[in-house]
Amino acid sequence: MKLNSTLSLVALSVVSVLQVAHAASVYEIVNIEDADVKGTLTDTANGYGQSINANNELVGVSRGRTNLTTSDVSGDTNVIDLQDAIGADQSITYSTTTQIIGNSFTFHALENDATTPWLPTFESVNGSIAPSSVSTDNRNTVDSYFFDINDAGLRVGAMSAPEKTMDYAGSVSGIDSWYYRDYELRGFVKTSASATEIELPPPYTAYTNAENVTVNVGGSSLAAAINSNNLIAGYGSIGLSSYAEGVVDSCISSDSDSSPVDICIQANQYIDSSTGTSYIQYKTRAMVWQYNNDGSFTRTELPLGLDPGTSTSTFVAQGLGLNNNGVVVGRSHVYRNGNTDDLYYDAAYWSKNTSGNYEYHWIPVIDKDVLSSIAYSVNDSGIVVGSYKKYIDGYQRDKFFVYDTNTPDTKPVTPNDFYSYTSDLSSRAKDINNQGLVVGYIETSEEKQLPRPKDAFLYNTNTQEFNDLNNLLTCESKGYEKNGEGNWTKHQFTVTDATGNSLTYNADIRIVEANKINEEGVIAATAFVRKPVYQTDSTGNLVLDDKGNPTFALNGSGAPVTSYLPRMVVLKPTSSGSACDVSGDTGGVDSGSYSRKGAAVWGWLLLLPLVWVRRRLQR
Repeated sequence: MKLNSTLSLVALSVVSVLQVAHAASVYEIVNIEDADVKGTLTDTANGYGQSINANNELVGVSRGRTNLTTSDVSGDTNVIDLQDAIGADQSITYSTTTQIIGNSFTFHALENDATTPWLPTFESVNGSIAPSSVSTDNRNTVDSYFFDINDAGLRVGAMSAPEKTMDYAGSVSGIDSWYYRDYELRGFVKTSASATEIELPPPYTAYTNAENVTVNVGGSSLAAAINSNNLIAGYGSIGLSSYAEGVVDSCISSDSDSSPVDICIQANQYIDSSTGTSYIQYKTRAMVWQYNNDGSFTRTELPLGLDPGTSTSTFVAQGLGLNNNGVVVGRSHVYRNGNTDDLYYDAAYWSKNTSGNYEYHWIPVIDKDVLSSIAYSVNDSGIVVGSYKKYIDGYQRDKFFVYDTNTPDTKPVTPNDFYSYTSDLSSRAKDINNQGLVVGYIETSEEKQLPRPKDAFLYNTNTQEFNDLNNLLTCESKGYEKNGEGNWTKHQFTVTDATGNSLTYNADIRIVEANKINEEGVIAATAFVRKPVYQTDSTGNLVLDDKGNPTFALNGSGAPVTSYLPRMVVLKPTSSGSACDVSGDTGGVDSGSYSRKGAAVWGWLLLLPLVWVRRRLQR
């Protein structure tokens, strides 16, 4: 594997032979029924596949609770599957004078579930409430996320604290309470679906000012990965940034007519809508937690990539992956080549020395033009995958890399993707298994100045074979079915809204990100699935008639629109089918599929928690 802008004819012929001899597996989506992906919790809009273990136990996250259940609220026989049809994640603006809404939910999906294999099943974390159980009197205030699961079934992730209240003493009328949390992000480990989570706190959760007044700021920690030895990698706070200390000092010194210190701190923990950041930032370090069978754990802070000395700068580091040998990968601030004028946020790995202590190792960049880099995963052979950012043809692009820790003096390799050279298509590698199979995502459009759609990829480090996972799917996994003549056609869905408008649209499934691959080649991923869009009001809630039915969102011509929503998918290699070779499908709404019986106002919000391109289709 060499980083080349072009390949010789001899090299091309060798790669060609390897790809023929070691052709990639054909994959099928196994959590699909009647061309519809069952990939998110009931009453949520979006589902994401995060990780999968050797026993085919998957963990994931659902986001964007809808306002209705899937029951037939109208009494009609044509039931609309509302959690599949809502347009987008609801936009939630947090305030200390309004109730906190937790909108991220953890779930698992099991292959060996006797009644509902692969169906997302809610798991409560820190007292979180299932989206299907949320009501006016039963409100969820916890956000929770799963990131990994090991072969013993231990799950790791991050969560918020539940809501707390305080009697309001401000000057605005009509407000009874202040609302706040003890922390916004805290790592955890969970031993089973029914077990109570165990917090993995950071070293730093409280701030003490010059007058020796101590207040809780919560701190921040996250558990990103867990290996077979129950060693957990992640990161946590060790202090506040200098600016954040000033913010908290201001909260402490405020006069009695202002909000209490806990409320002031909470208000500054929330993301500012204009800047997209919080005013309270933490200095973080990569960390490992060794979980013990008795429920205890020991925490180890991993060294930063530089000596901060007396600097007041906010240096940070993160652990994001690890292998069964305890090697941790992630990123850290570092002075490249020891030059204090060259501060960067670069990919790194940490391994134990002969004394049993962790040492920091910089993953070198391919050239001086790299702006930053990050490592996501490392297999037991010490092969690391991640991505770096640099300008290509005048635009910032991410490119995935492969790096061998066994030869630390060599640079990372940028594999060729769809072409016989390194393209300008942004890509990120998210995981590598012990067979050398890499999964991630890559852009699929070469338009320079527009957002680019992305597809999941599978890369074999042994043969250098690169594949768009969508090209390895069976026809059924792409929404096709056989018609009466034995030809493949797209499955069609027909739904009717509250006004009697009917919409028929083709099934369409596109794998957009692969996050985890186990040793059997089973992949946890996320797909875009085509769904109708329903009207929402200015607050993002569905517009309903008096029977509780929604109405389609319409374009300027009065025709309904469809959109793509994310769904968790499980991809398994199959020997009983072949990769779909049906061509010419446009994915559009069939001509004559819509009959309008009334008018409606078109309006909806395009929001996604991941950096994917949402594509809106219309007739």
